[in-house]
Amino acid sequence: MTEPTPTAEQNSPSPLAPGSLRGKTALVTGSSRGIGADTVRYFAEAGANVVINFRNKAPRAEKLAAQLRELGVQVLVVGADLTDPESVQAMFAEVQRTFGSLDVLVLNASGGMESGMGEEYALKLNRDAQVNVLESALPLLGDRSRVVFVTSHQAHFIRTTPTMPEYVPVALSKRAGEDALREQIPALAERGVGFVVVSGDMIEGTITATLLERANPGAIASRRESAGKLYNVSEFAAEVARAAVDPVPADNTRLIGDTSSFAGE
Repeated sequence: MTEPTPTAEQNSPSPLAPGSLRGKTALVTGSSRGIGADTVRYFAEAGANVVINFRNKAPRAEKLAAQLRELGVQVLVVGADLTDPESVQAMFAEVQRTFGSLDVLVLNASGGMESGMGEEYALKLNRDAQVNVLESALPLLGDRSRVVFVTSHQAHFIRTTPTMPEYVPVALSKRAGEDALREQIPALAERGVGFVVVSGDMIEGTITATLLERANPGAIASRRESAGKLYNVSEFAAEVARAAVDPVPADNTRLIGDTSSFAGE
């Protein structure tokens, strides 16, 4: 298993060299806020044209787009429900019309703790939708392009390390999504497409962390004490951005933060 990546410095500068992605196009799912928004910002700061995807936060996505356009890059804002194949197809059709191709696809959007979404929603979003998004993007991904799947240690290690009961459905569904995506690695390699799983511990300031804390008060503080440190949103996003350009690890896995309390398979 890959060694954990060293901890980033608080409020670290942009992780990618200025201009290093000029002429490239990157799409980050769920990028109107949080980790996705910071990741897409890092790509834009490196010169990439970017696609901001959102489900129901259009004003927030447009505000981010306006900020990124000031960097001199092209920004496309596309709303799409990733669990709706027709919506996903429409999103990539718009990407093709605007940019013609795609160099980086970050599968960041996930969920399953939202209320009122039904028991099957987590699996539908975290497994089925991830595979469909990748398959729909394939015609746009060429040689030396990169796909990054964002997950958590609690999901990545769920087979060997129990997690909080409130998070189990999400963890199981995200691990199922990771497994389904990993099955695509040989076919992706034949096309020259690199694939990396980025797994992180609980991230301070994310929606998931907030929901977990609400359901299980003290959970974040307990994990922070055990791990010694938890990454914040911008720090973890920097590692996701680096995964899009760094050499692909031999096991296609980039572990971020402490993993000492998680048992490997």
